[in-house]
Amino acid sequence: MKIERMNKGSWGKVRAFFDIRTQEGLVVKGFKIMEGINGLFVSMPSQKGKNQQGEDEWFDTVWVEKELRDQLNQLALDAYSGDFSETLSSPAPQENKAPDVNEPEPATVNKTDTVSSTSDDEIPF
Repeated sequence: MKIERMNKGSWGKVRAFFDIRTQEGLVVKGFKIMEGINGLFVSMPSQKGKNQQGEDEWFDTVWVEKELRDQLNQLALDAYSGDFSETLSSPAPQENKAPDVNEPEPATVNKTDTVSSTSDDEIPF
């Protein structure tokens, strides 16, 4: 399991939003790192609904067993605090390769050449 994306900030008690990717390739979106009375914790993806009394309530949409939840908490809090060792997936680093002599240079476009004048009667499509 890897953290796919993390968006840090401060939205009330929410400190970050993140997604995870499983080894099988399943991406689960909507996890949150929350500030609680005992410190930071991971909140599962949830949606608003009505309880039996008809009052608004938030319900988890993903259930995780305790072992996996503890592992996810540690992984997310490590990524949040800046210890990114193997927790965040990132794009492969770009290689600095010499230009291929057989590849043509990309053409540059002069913006003044592409501007055309139109009158009020003409509608450019």
